[in-house]
Amino acid sequence: MFEVGFSELVMVGLVALIVIGPKRLPTAARIAGLWIGKLQSTIANVKIEIKQQLHAEEMRQIMQQQSIVEDVQQLVAETQQVVNDIKTSSEGLSKDLNNHDKPA
Repeated sequence: MFEVGFSELVMVGLVALIVIGPKRLPTAARIAGLWIGKLQSTIANVKIEIKQQLHAEEMRQIMQQQSIVEDVQQLVAETQQVVNDIKTSSEGLSKDLNNHDKPA
């Protein structure tokens, strides 16, 4: 992300030594380290939360798709039942017509 080389770190250290002073530099470095640690922890927590939200959204989409599939399967089953009922009725009508058409 940031490409900071050794020479840049030395330059920042020298400027900090001159500006802050040798007595307060260790305390300032410790405080800066704590803030950097908190920042990294916050960034990690945000990443985890984003991943959880994305996973939850994916699960909602999968459940919605599964619901649609179940609805289609139910519709197919109902249609098949109607087709079977129509076949049964038409076979019954054919038998009735055949029996009616035969001379007695």
